[in-house]
Amino acid sequence: MWRGFFINWLASSPLLVNPVRASLMRLYGIRTTTNGIRPGCYFAGRDVVIGADTFINYRCFFDGSAPIRIGEKCGIGMEVLFCTSTHIMGSATERAGHVNPQPITVGNGCWIGARSVILPGVTIGDGCIIGAGAVVNKDCAPNGMYAGVPARRVKELPVEG
Repeated sequence: MWRGFFINWLASSPLLVNPVRASLMRLYGIRTTTNGIRPGCYFAGRDVVIGADTFINYRCFFDGSAPIRIGEKCGIGMEVLFCTSTHIMGSATERAGHVNPQPITVGNGCWIGARSVILPGVTIGDGCIIGAGAVVNKDCAPNGMYAGVPARRVKELPVEG
């Protein structure tokens, strides 16, 4: 209980400067070298890796049921939800069966728009853009723009050599 209090109340406070916030998150067990984590983020578990030079905007939610891996040089918009928990479909008397946590992986150089939802088991390839409000329920191939509910590839992005 105290660990959750520590990370989700103290470390998420807007009264802290970003380097102090990042140091507290590292003490909690979140593996990151970035200082670009804004206030109000919620971490339901510690198996989170955030790459160097990645920016996490205000009030993002990290469900900790399975590992979450975010690459380097990513931009994560406000209130993005990383949801690693789901259920096996149960019988008619209880549709939400046993919990079936699945990891989320975001490649390097990605940009995830505000209020996007990244669902369990999804891998977002390097260099992708996820449009604001998108619901990503399937893997995203590298260097594409994905948008909508559910998210679909709407544009090929240039690849620099």
